[in-house]
Amino acid sequence: MKELNQNIVQGILPKRKNESYKGNYGHVLLIGGNQELGGAIILAASAAVYSGAGLVTVATHPSNHTALHARLPEAMVIDGYDTAKVIHHMKKATTVVIGPGLGLDDQSQLILKAVLTACTPQQRLVIDGDAITLMASENLKTPVAQTVYTPHLGEWQRLSHLTIEEQTKDLNAHFRKQLGAEVVLKKHHSEIYFEDEVWQNEAGTPAMATGGMGDTLTGMLAGFLAQFPNRKTAILAAVYLHSRISDDLAKTHYVTLPSQIIQRIPCVMKDYATKFDF
Repeated sequence: MKELNQNIVQGILPKRKNESYKGNYGHVLLIGGNQELGGAIILAASAAVYSGAGLVTVATHPSNHTALHARLPEAMVIDGYDTAKVIHHMKKATTVVIGPGLGLDDQSQLILKAVLTACTPQQRLVIDGDAITLMASENLKTPVAQTVYTPHLGEWQRLSHLTIEEQTKDLNAHFRKQLGAEVVLKKHHSEIYFEDEVWQNEAGTPAMATGGMGDTLTGMLAGFLAQFPNRKTAILAAVYLHSRISDDLAKTHYVTLPSQIIQRIPCVMKDYATKFDF
């Protein structure tokens, strides 16, 4: 198992070219947020924006639209319960996220199945939260998109049928192969499973143990995947910097909130992009 530290970040955060515009940095579509769990999709979308995605569209329950417009004016917002509209906007996206606050009802299943069918091999897809639970309960297969699963231990247990005690590196890697996708297993010192190797994040702190932390990581992953061509290093950098920001905050904070991490993302990316000579 390889150690994930700041060295991996040095190679993928170059300074932005002078001649560039928002179209150079990807278009992220995030799908989720029912009436009860709108905060999850707001955090994920905020993290995607603050991570530098060129465009961000959020497909969510209409009850969340006002909060999103007020909290994140940089994002576009559509009705996440209008399947035809969601699929139409998918065609414009380079990176798609589904799951944060999605819910487990029939409408959520319908949207998930439509998204899995509509995605293309050229798109990057992050499957998170409730979407993972639905994938497991409905026995759905990984789609043709370049897919990343982001389960916590309980979600991974439902998807892999491995109890938490059975979740060893070898068994996790074996099931990842069956999935045919990358896996970011969220835990203390999160593990990242690729086809040819496994990484363990050395950053992270108990101060991160609070609601919305995983949604924030999902948004960062989407923002990085939208911008950076190398999928593996984009995933590794997002996972590491998410924890590294929390480590820095934990020096003066007993608890680090997801919203605090989001605010720090551009500063830390700038620091890494200018600190090293590319």
